[in-house]
Amino acid sequence: MMPFAWLIGLVLPACGFPAAAGLPVPPLMDVAHLVRPATPNTALAAPAGFTPTPDIVTPHYALAPNALFALVQAVAAAQPRTYQAALYAEQLQVHYVARSAVFNFPDLIMVQVQSAGPDGSLLILYSRSVYGQSDLGVNRKRVATWLAALRTKLPPSSER
Repeated sequence: MMPFAWLIGLVLPACGFPAAAGLPVPPLMDVAHLVRPATPNTALAAPAGFTPTPDIVTPHYALAPNALFALVQAVAAAQPRTYQAALYAEQLQVHYVARSAVFNFPDLIMVQVQSAGPDGSLLILYSRSVYGQSDLGVNRKRVATWLAALRTKLPPSSER
């Protein structure tokens, strides 16, 4: 943890902790009733037609849901300063905390994989800041980075 984190932690408590500590364990999220805040500090990647409207549209994946879920978890595990906070394996949902490099600000990332037919799946990524009104585009960049990393792990012709 950076030296500034403990000082910032005096004002913003979650900044004073390492990894996923200092934040409540994220509960299972009902993505069918996702409500985004009015502040511009979130990013949503989801299939076309999803409500609320996604910032980035994710494709239909020609993979079994469990296979896509494992690939997304591998992508998350490879991200810097990113820690698993909760896993709901039966529901194919996992939550992460990503920490900023200098001030240890926490962001929350939720991953949900849904079945789309016998060998197809859909992906929802929702990244949001814990603190602040603006994220200077960090959450959108994170979602785009994770999706790009996922594409490198996919078998050929698994995106439709």
